[in-house]
Amino acid sequence: MVKHKYIDWICIGAAVLAVLLTLLLMFGEQLGIPKASANPGYVTRLFDDSRVHTIDIQIADWGVFIEDAEQEEYVACTVEIDGEAFHNIGLRAKGNNSLRLTEEYGLSRYSLKLEFDQFLDGGNYYGLDKFSLDASFQDNSYLKTYMVYDMMAFMGVPAPLCSYAWVTVNGEDWGLFLAVEEPEEAFARRNFGNDYGKLYKPDYHSLNAENADVALRYIDDDPDSYPGIFENAKFKGSQADQKRVIEALKTLSTGEKLETAVNVDEVLRYFTVQVFVMNWDSYLGHTGHNYFLYEENGILSILPWDYNLAFGTYALGMTDPIKDPNILINYPINTPAEGEVMLNRPLYHNLMKHDEYFARYHAYFDKLLSGYFESGRFEATLRQTEKLIAPYVQKDPTAFCSYADHQLAVDTLEQVCLLRAESIRRQLDGEIPATIRGQQENPDAKVDASGIQLTNLGDFKDLEESKDRQDAALRDITGKST
Repeated sequence: MVKHKYIDWICIGAAVLAVLLTLLLMFGEQLGIPKASANPGYVTRLFDDSRVHTIDIQIADWGVFIEDAEQEEYVACTVEIDGEAFHNIGLRAKGNNSLRLTEEYGLSRYSLKLEFDQFLDGGNYYGLDKFSLDASFQDNSYLKTYMVYDMMAFMGVPAPLCSYAWVTVNGEDWGLFLAVEEPEEAFARRNFGNDYGKLYKPDYHSLNAENADVALRYIDDDPDSYPGIFENAKFKGSQADQKRVIEALKTLSTGEKLETAVNVDEVLRYFTVQVFVMNWDSYLGHTGHNYFLYEENGILSILPWDYNLAFGTYALGMTDPIKDPNILINYPINTPAEGEVMLNRPLYHNLMKHDEYFARYHAYFDKLLSGYFESGRFEATLRQTEKLIAPYVQKDPTAFCSYADHQLAVDTLEQVCLLRAESIRRQLDGEIPATIRGQQENPDAKVDASGIQLTNLGDFKDLEESKDRQDAALRDITGKST
């Protein structure tokens, strides 16, 4: 029994402890203590990228699913992840041009979405609501997306987690895919805390339309003028949410007081990687899509997504894609798009009008080059990952390329990135012009990339040559002729 004379001291101690716990909850992040939501269970399970995971999709009729894949409608299935079964999971094909071309070439290796709460309220995988399985379409290296997300993470940009998974269907081999965390509720909680803001995936309605909203241009104050943004909201929103985004776009359009509307530092870090990897199937390309827009308290950020056509391999939607590796590898960092596109991309153009931001952008390039490439980190990560996935690529029954072509693609990707790093270093040092006009006026001032064959990274001919292989894998599962 506690003696009376100690009760006061015990009460005082409990009160002090309560105050300390409250302060830790309120100011823990400032003290270096991560949010409880920062490390949900799925991070150390499926997204442990030190190994190749196993995913078995158990479905009644895989043949029917493949036949109807282009409709992008969810069907129910059971998914076994590393031996643990999850039932009544939503499954559908995903993609834009990649999905269309997979269908057009008569192929069956689609990228996939798996949604745990599609048919089951509150369904999740250790806190994860949705992830995708990237098929490495036009990526013979299997490494483009993985390496870009690693670069983004190195630069402190919130990026999806990813890891490799050996996928089977009803126990039969289907291939090596990249599991990618989908930017939705779980992603938002992990990166921004439980009181996260709003997330959008802007996309065009028509390739040939102006798509000013997707380009993040201010049009007017009417939310109906921004269907490409608000029709693609990831979370339920309100008129107040829409108003904040529009007000931010209005400020962005002026080019003034940008830090009241844009997370400038984070956006600059995003563009550093984006420009390095020469990804024109995104905001700085003709389509202007394949990114996520995050808004919190009226401040906009741009987040990375979809890099299978990066590293100068984008040809879809362009009537005259650049094919000269000397132009691509040396593509200027100060004008990373043609004039018409550049002028219509205010999130890049209006930021770079400011000398302070422009200098910071160059400083981030220096950080990326020195810390990621010149340090040897890039080559080590590339080769370590190649070694991890090599046995699975070798036996992949639905691969878009042969194993020899995969090895060639990895070597090519390494060469592309190292030459790109050399060119940008020389652009920063003033040895190579950093604008399109400057390079046109000084065509010899470039890193020699004439030995690079960008088609090694993935080409349309690979799609044609993979059809028989994918048909055979489909027959092994369905028992039907294709």
